[in-house]
Amino acid sequence: MLDFINPQPIRPKCDGSARRDFLKVGTLGLFGLTLADRLRARATGSAAARKAPSIVLLFLDGGASHIETFDPKMTAPQEYRCLFGATPTTLPGVSFGALLPKMARLAKEMAIVKSFTHKDGDHGGATHWVKTGYSWPPQFLGKAPIIPQQHPSMGSVIARHFGPINAKTGVPHYVRMLSNHGGYPGDDAAWLGQAYSPFRVGVSGEQANPMLGDMALKVTPTRLADRRVLLRSFDTLDRSLDKTDVMQGMDGFQRQAVDVVLGKAKEAFDLSREAAKVRGKYGPGLGQELLLARRLCEAGAGFVTLNHGYWDHHDGIIPGCEKLCPALDHAVAAFWEDVQDRGLAKDILLILTGDFGRTPRVGNYGNRKSAGRDHWAGLNTLVFMGGGLKIGQVIGESDDRAGYPKAREIWPQDLLATLFRVLGMDLKLQYVHPSGRPISMIENGRPIEELF
Repeated sequence: MLDFINPQPIRPKCDGSARRDFLKVGTLGLFGLTLADRLRARATGSAAARKAPSIVLLFLDGGASHIETFDPKMTAPQEYRCLFGATPTTLPGVSFGALLPKMARLAKEMAIVKSFTHKDGDHGGATHWVKTGYSWPPQFLGKAPIIPQQHPSMGSVIARHFGPINAKTGVPHYVRMLSNHGGYPGDDAAWLGQAYSPFRVGVSGEQANPMLGDMALKVTPTRLADRRVLLRSFDTLDRSLDKTDVMQGMDGFQRQAVDVVLGKAKEAFDLSREAAKVRGKYGPGLGQELLLARRLCEAGAGFVTLNHGYWDHHDGIIPGCEKLCPALDHAVAAFWEDVQDRGLAKDILLILTGDFGRTPRVGNYGNRKSAGRDHWAGLNTLVFMGGGLKIGQVIGESDDRAGYPKAREIWPQDLLATLFRVLGMDLKLQYVHPSGRPISMIENGRPIEELF
């Protein structure tokens, strides 16, 4: 959070300076860490150049059904197959669920993995496994307790390798969009250090501007609800800084922190700079989040996570998917068309996945309101678009009822290793744990070779 103390004049101190001149830059509200601390971490950590694609992770929070989306299994018995029927895609012999017609037309721009799997059927453990490459300790496998994150997220490892802030633009390398649900453990840096946790952003789909979680001004809830007030506050600060001696009292990293929130980074987060026609094309909610993700990638962010959903349809899967699938379909199609129009298809890698899939057999089949699918770790959605990868293909195969991989098992560590390959990172990369022991970021994962 960027805290600005009350701008009204306050009784001066003995040296003549007023307390209103105090500026607290970039406070994240997490162990007292500040944005200036992140900049120092960038200076003392790795400064590896990043010329590889930016990554957008669209995480279908709660576990979207792989059968209702990308593996409809229309040859299976009725209580197993997609509840909405299937639609053909632009890939011969490949169908998607009928609620994804726009994405079906984009299938030639995708690599669809039908054998992504792990073994944890609990939201917390599954999310942790997919986002970090590591499962929870064995005693918690498949169980419900929420325990602290055990390993750094993919985004945090990338931020540690390249630095928390893009040196050229001031944009954070790792950004996380906050969902209404908030998500399960898996997005943070864990023992790697809070300087490498994500820069959090909350987005209102009905507004042109995001609410900047880690850049928010400390104002009353009423004023904070007005996103325009937030931006005007930035502008007021921008104009007033030169009239005070505040900057003279800051070290170089604090000044850089001010630059992050007042310079190009501020512009990247400002959706009002997009034409109304573009914002309208993306649509509300997820569409606005993907538009912001595109802007951040253009400005130099390395890894952007969007937690979308909630897809946990133990019952009500029919009305649930009728609500969520068309929104997903439209937003992804709008995003990818925009990315292509801007010539960014090789510069941005979009990944769709979630904590797990859903049970092959529908519970309460035939009852529109109560039909549903439970948690299922045997198969999970995994789709790649762009990033210079080999697209227009299906990788792996599920069994006849979409329960388990039939060929070419792919695990979360393989996903992590694939991202390392995309970014040119050493698969043997290690960082030192606070205990003093070097820890490998990847233990047994292998890149998905079909993508390269």
